[in-house]
Amino acid sequence: MGWTDERVESLKKLWQDGLSASQIAKQLGGVTRNAVIGKVHRLGLSGRAAPSKPARPAFKAPRPARPAVQSQTPRRIAEPVAREIAAPAVPVRYVEEAPGSATVLTLGAHMCKWPIGDPSSDTFTFCGRRASEGPYCVEHARVAYQPAQTKKRTSPNELARSLRRYI
Repeated sequence: MGWTDERVESLKKLWQDGLSASQIAKQLGGVTRNAVIGKVHRLGLSGRAAPSKPARPAFKAPRPARPAVQSQTPRRIAEPVAREIAAPAVPVRYVEEAPGSATVLTLGAHMCKWPIGDPSSDTFTFCGRRASEGPYCVEHARVAYQPAQTKKRTSPNELARSLRRYI
């Protein structure tokens, strides 16, 4: 079905009323949404009575930047509060290890799966010793699983300072 003069006038009126191209195509019948869009473009119809999209919210001015605290002294970590219970630190042993005895092809279910070396090199191996509980031997489990640190109790000043970050 072609674009007659009366269909073009109907198209212009519906477009100015703010109907979408799909709605106009349904009312006119015999044309697709893309045909309506093409005809609107060729006719140069730009202004619409009502926008098809809802208006964007008004622009909000950005919050003012927080003033930078300039300090002459180096920043120190806060001393632990007296009522805190400090857990004894377990020293972590990092040892330069010799190549392990297991490769990807020889690694068994009860062997330590601690990687040794660079995975992209030909000398990459796994520890291969007998695994205790889990995937690692006793020595590698000590390195992999650190004891949980006790949660430090925060003072009201610490709490207020951390809340200011989110306000």
